[in-house]
Parts: sequence; C-alpha cells; structure tokens
Amino acid sequence: MNAGIQGGAGPDASPQHRGQLLRVLGVGFGIAIVVGGAIGSGILASPGLIAGRLNDPILIITVWLMGGLYALLGANVQAELSTALPRAGGLYVYARRAYGDYAGFALGWGDWLQYTISQAAILALFAEYAAALVPAFGGHVGAIAVATVLGFAVLHSTGVRAGSAAQQVTSALKVLALIGFVVACFWFGDQAAARAAPTSAAPPSSWPVLLLAMLVSMQMVMQTYSGWNSAIYFAEEDVNPGRNLPRALFGGVLVVIGVYVLVNLAYLHVLPLDAFGTSRLPAADAMQAVFGGRGGQIVTLLAALSLLGILNGGLMNAPRILFSLGRDGWFSARVQTVNAGGTPVVALLITATLMLALTLGGTFEKLFLLAAFFGVLFDATIATSLFVLRRREPALPRPFKAFAYPFAPLLYALIAVALFAGFLINDLTGSLIPMAVVAASYPIYRLVRKRQRAASL
Repeated sequence: MNAGIQGGAGPDASPQHRGQLLRVLGVGFGIAIVVGGAIGSGILASPGLIAGRLNDPILIITVWLMGGLYALLGANVQAELSTALPRAGGLYVYARRAYGDYAGFALGWGDWLQYTISQAAILALFAEYAAALVPAFGGHVGAIAVATVLGFAVLHSTGVRAGSAAQQVTSALKVLALIGFVVACFWFGDQAAARAAPTSAAPPSSWPVLLLAMLVSMQMVMQTYSGWNSAIYFAEEDVNPGRNLPRALFGGVLVVIGVYVLVNLAYLHVLPLDAFGTSRLPAADAMQAVFGGRGGQIVTLLAALSLLGILNGGLMNAPRILFSLGRDGWFSARVQTVNAGGTPVVALLITATLMLALTLGGTFEKLFLLAAFFGVLFDATIATSLFVLRRREPALPRPFKAFAYPFAPLLYALIAVALFAGFLINDLTGSLIPMAVVAASYPIYRLVRKRQRAASL
C-alpha cells in the first residue's frame, strides 16, 4: 500500500458531505509535503548572500545547521500541538486554543495571506523560468501563470489523493535533481576547484560584527527553511496523526537539512570563497564552472522543478486554513464545501484566484515583507502556546510529547523571539506596515464577532 495515501480507515475514508475531509493521508505524504514546502529556489540563490556575510566555510555550514536545528526544535513543539489538536488549519488551531478567538482570527487570516502572497511570488518565478527554458513561451509569462494555476486547480479538484500523489512525485524529483547537482559538482568539479583562485575573503573581525552577521544570516536561512511544518495542515486527513505527523515533521526536516548542507558543500567545493560570497546565483556559477555554457539552463531547470512542489503544496495548505476559518465562523460557511474527493473546492477557488490576481498584478512584491513579518511573528506565538496549553489543559490527550520539555521548547521560543526582535531591528521602518495590518485586524475581528452574535439571536 502506498505510504502516502492509505485507505480502509473506516467511515472517514468514504465520500464526505459538506464540512468534512477525507482521512486518507499517511506518513509518505507528510514527508513529501514538508520537503516540497521547504526546498525551493532559495537554496539556489540565498547561499551566496550568506557566504558574503560570513566569509568562512565553517561559519557558512554552521549557520545552515543552526537553521536546521531551529526547524527541528519547531518540529518538536508542533508535533505535540498537531497530535493533541489534529484539526485542519494548522497554526490557527493552536493559537485560538491557547490565546482565544482574537489570536486565532488574526493568526489564521495572516497565515492564509502569508501562504497566498508567497505562492504568488513563487508562481511568478516559475512562469519566468518556464519561459526561459522554452523559447516558444517567451513573452507569455502571464499565460504560463494562468495555465499553471488552472492545471493545479483541476488536479486538486479531482481529490486529495491526486494532490498527494503529485506532491510525492514533485518532491522526489526535486530531491533527486539537487542530489544530482551535488554529485555533478563533486564528480566533475574537481578541475574547476583546482583552477579556482586563492581567496582573500575573511570572516567578521569582531564578536559584535560576527553576531550581527550570524543573526542576519539566520534570518535568510530560516526563509529558506520556511514550509518545514507543512504536514500539520493535514492533521485532520491523516489516518494516524499521532504516529505519522511526528515522523513526517522530523523525517522531512532531516531530509531538508541534509540537502541544504550538501548543496552548500558543493558550492564551496567548486567556487572560490570570494566568488561564492559575491554571487547572486551560486548554483548557476557552479554549473558554469562545471559544464560551461550549459550551466545556466541546467540551473533554470532545477529552479523550475523546485518550485513545482511548493506550488502544489501551497495550493493544498492554504485552502485548509480558509476551510477551518469558515468552519469556526470567521468566513462564509461556503468555504466548508468539500467534494467527494476530499478537496475543499470553494476554499481552493478563492485561494487560487487571489494568488493569480497578485501574480498578474505584480502586487505580491509590495506584500512580500508582510508575509515575512507574519512568519517570524507566528513562530514566536506558536512557540509559547505549547506552554500555555500544558499548564491550562494538562489532561489533553497528547499522543506525542515534546522532547526535553521545558528546555527544548523554551530554546525554540527564545530563538523565535530573538529572530522577531532581529526582524524589527534590521528593518524597523519596513515593519511599520505589517504592524499596522496586525493592529487593524482587531476592529475587523470585533465587527465579525458582532455579526456572529447578531446571527445567533
């Protein structure tokens, strides 16, 4: 039986009426959605920016391992939360349970917007890469974006099994392609490495400068790791969330760590540190050094493959958030509509429409900072919710309990708060708009709450 899609789970595995999802997913899908949600084109570009700040191979690998450790600490926390509260909606569910309706409302809508904005940016990149790969597509980036969204929407409308299968295929192809990249760099890149000029790069000269460089580098690394928790959004559809979700989270994060470290080692093997640290696209430079003129096309293909899994996963994750918000009364009840294949079709349609509108309008670039701000804020909120629920609801069934409690979860919470503070310090002016959006969510929440009460009379 396929490890990603499992049947025979009793009545939950049969076609559902409105408001219910199919319990048919397994650990294979969970790992695929974590890997597919995290690994994107960022690993092909951002390592150069990080190398330029640190200028030391040991520091470069260390910061990527630290990012992986942070994701593992987060997996430790969210594995407990997702198995104790196995409902669709992910972070929204835990924030609402720990901090009340307003926290859930603000975080849920913010999480859905964050996914939709990020997906719009990824869709635009994918369309550009596809146009670059196929000359006949040149000048038709908008048409490529429309065709891509429609293709995924049709696929997902057939049911969650189809989406799961697509996720497992695209994630496997992505990992295999990157492993192939690493092998090529080490197998064929020895001569390029031998020709590399000696480096004059030096690491930061003082501890304050080094700490600042590490903090900024960690922020960039965590942007590349973002999506590591994608499996939690499908807790309600997992045949055995208590067993499968921890395995998916930890297993998927370990795969991502392994790929990221290997790719960075490949860069360091082929490129001189000076060139690595000044490269905006080190993957292209590495392939250029190994294969010459064909390198750019190879990397473009790698980038396009890496984005397919994120697009597929994002168009599965985000509708589940909207579905959960609608089920709890924070949006139209129509988003609870689930077809016979287990897809929340109205939520999918709304998400895909907004995503496509942002892509074609080019407005996602102005909103991308909003998504990044929400990401670090949500980490800090969820990191502390574990402690609130442990204290308030000690009898809540917990199929998985976080390791090394309270020390490991506390470390995760402290790092999350530090990253959020670093975000504010690094770009206080840019943070004003996201903070204004968060503040504006409260009067909107009060209005929705008022309408809920009026409807209940």
